[in-house]
Amino acid sequence: MNDNEKRDDALAAEYALGTLRGNARLRFQKRLLHERELAERVARWETTFSTLDSHLAPILPPEKVWKKILLDLPAQTPARRTRPYLGWMVAAGLAAITLTTWYATRETELSPLVVLNDAQQQGQWLVSADSQRQQLSISPLRPAALTTNNSLQLWLIPTGKTPVSLGLVNSQAPTQVRLNKLTLAADAVIAISLEPKGGSPTGQPTGPVLFSGKI
Repeated sequence: MNDNEKRDDALAAEYALGTLRGNARLRFQKRLLHERELAERVARWETTFSTLDSHLAPILPPEKVWKKILLDLPAQTPARRTRPYLGWMVAAGLAAITLTTWYATRETELSPLVVLNDAQQQGQWLVSADSQRQQLSISPLRPAALTTNNSLQLWLIPTGKTPVSLGLVNSQAPTQVRLNKLTLAADAVIAISLEPKGGSPTGQPTGPVLFSGKI
């Protein structure tokens, strides 16, 4: 894959995720009308990302959300007894607005940072970061079984420097990682290696690097 193909692949991934915006998105959409290979790239990424949330467990809103809903409900009056369903309609509308706002806020907390590819350059993991780049979420795009004798270990590899361990990752569900003031510099590589159970005994990768991607 040459540099142009890599750039188009990255743009296709951003387009499929919905993070490609503004004039860049408009230009990309115009290209899609005339470039079949580019459209195929988008289709492959859409298929890859379609299972991204299939393994996520539902999260209940905090109690303060429900308290706010109750406080925002209109007081009951005798004039409304003839239309008892109206209060429920208002409550449902307020609940939908409040919960939608809350979930939308949660979704903006983390944004895609890099896709980790395997040896065949197929996207296998999605790495997202918060706005301060101090918290990562590593999500398997294709959850895979792992033997009991091995673990998957996450590494940050700054350009020209030795790898820094970010801990173990779950091959079946998203893993949250705190960076503790480590810097996610441009051109740094994020990688996942296969290690003995519990992680590398040396503090450096000892097994094969299975997945990697450049920031």
